[in-house]
Amino acid sequence: MKTFQIILIEDNEGDVILTLEAFKHVGMKCNVEVLTDGELALNYLGNLSNARGENKPDLILLDINLPRVNGIEVLKNIKNDIVLRSIPVVVLTTSNSHQDVNDAYSNHANSYMVKPMDLFVFIEQLKVLCEYWFGIVKLHRAPS
Repeated sequence: MKTFQIILIEDNEGDVILTLEAFKHVGMKCNVEVLTDGELALNYLGNLSNARGENKPDLILLDINLPRVNGIEVLKNIKNDIVLRSIPVVVLTTSNSHQDVNDAYSNHANSYMVKPMDLFVFIEQLKVLCEYWFGIVKLHRAPS
């Protein structure tokens, strides 16, 4: 079974723990790299881009409300980078704001997901998310 590489860009420690716990229950092997602010994310992603996408993640889960650099700016950076733009970015946030949803899709987010308050609902949503991105969708792969 393939191990999927996921970057979780999230500053709230409780949400990080909740997300990592939920991933234990999705039934897929996932390595999750956690980045706790927008500036760290930009630096990490810049290094990936400079390495021409070697070890590129399969999926990025991105919070909008991040310290230092907000999630929309991180999203813009990803989608404007020729090496990184093919990585699916799912905005995973507590914000239900129409403006945030519009900003995310205007900057080429692949999906927008509002975090539910209930752990069991969140686990089910992550299962569906993983089934979709890792089971149904054909992900872009760089030529070998």
